[in-house]
Amino acid sequence: MELTLAAAFASSALLLSNFASIMLASSRLKARRIIPPPAEKQPPVSIIVPSRGVEPFAEEMLDRAFSLDWPRYELIFCVAGAEDPVVKLINAAIARFPKVPARLLVGDDRISANPKLNNCVKGWQAARHDWVILADSNVLMPKDYVQHLMAAWRPDTGLVCSTPIGSRPDGFWAEVECAFLNTLQARWQYAGEALGLGFAQGKSMLWNKPMLDANGGIQALAAEIAEDAAATKLVNGLALRVNLVASPFEQPLGQRTFAEIWSRQARWARLRRVTFPLFFAPEILTGVALPLLLALVAAASAGVSLPTTALCVLAFAYVPECLLAWSKGWYLSPRSVTAMIVRDAMLPAVWARGWLAGAVEWRGNAMTIRTSAITELEEIA
Repeated sequence: MELTLAAAFASSALLLSNFASIMLASSRLKARRIIPPPAEKQPPVSIIVPSRGVEPFAEEMLDRAFSLDWPRYELIFCVAGAEDPVVKLINAAIARFPKVPARLLVGDDRISANPKLNNCVKGWQAARHDWVILADSNVLMPKDYVQHLMAAWRPDTGLVCSTPIGSRPDGFWAEVECAFLNTLQARWQYAGEALGLGFAQGKSMLWNKPMLDANGGIQALAAEIAEDAAATKLVNGLALRVNLVASPFEQPLGQRTFAEIWSRQARWARLRRVTFPLFFAPEILTGVALPLLLALVAAASAGVSLPTTALCVLAFAYVPECLLAWSKGWYLSPRSVTAMIVRDAMLPAVWARGWLAGAVEWRGNAMTIRTSAITELEEIA
């Protein structure tokens, strides 16, 4: 009897915390809306785009970057090597949009073991304006991209970010990626912000350049292997806040394989484990695997139908999650619940992998992430 009650209580508590995170995230998130171009004079912005390789929808994402509704902005594309196939696409886009100030910078400044950060250094140094956005090349920028970032800046802000929202999945495993990115990772990040725990996300980062330059410049982001973890700690150390945009930006996915998803999730888990171990440890409690197991233990002890118990747990977990995606205009399909179940089945293994040493992969680089946040990189592709 005591085992039944304990298991039932623990399962209910986990399911309620899951539901609470959805409600908290929903309170911070807004459905996609268009912010009109600013009428009054606005500060110019430098947008730095580190690139490597040709990704799905690359040409469309380049065209979007050149079509923003901000009065004055420059684009600085950064590539580590001139032989990268994306160079041809970037140069073609620059030629198509001659009215938008844009440059392609080639070179690799090895200030850290983070390839992306190394790629950004030359762009940061070349930026002409006080407001700088570091934008991953796979962010699908809406016309009001800069407006959304600027609208989230407050007097006590040190950084504005956007978590990626997966869209345009091609195939089931890409839908699993959507389930990871959207109603799990984005949800918990916005729930954390609602509780005053703002964490940076490297997809889109709006910086006030003089502020960061006065505190070590972009080199300060080399303090951790993940630049967003270093950014979070730097901003918090200045008693400032990391804010998230109200309507996060899309990342079109295209095709994905299980191996790609596992590699990415394993890398992120290991990075979170190294940079924020106290926040990473309770991640095992997220997802439906543990509350489902506890509910089934309680049901078996009480002689309650196991299939009925399982269906009730799954419904309580996934109906609110689907409603969150639907209400915010995120990707949702008849296979979404199945994708969420597969995601949650993967979560314990991903969490366990985060505690283990060994190499993980980042775009062809084998990265050995140690607890000291020092890594070794080896080119493997």
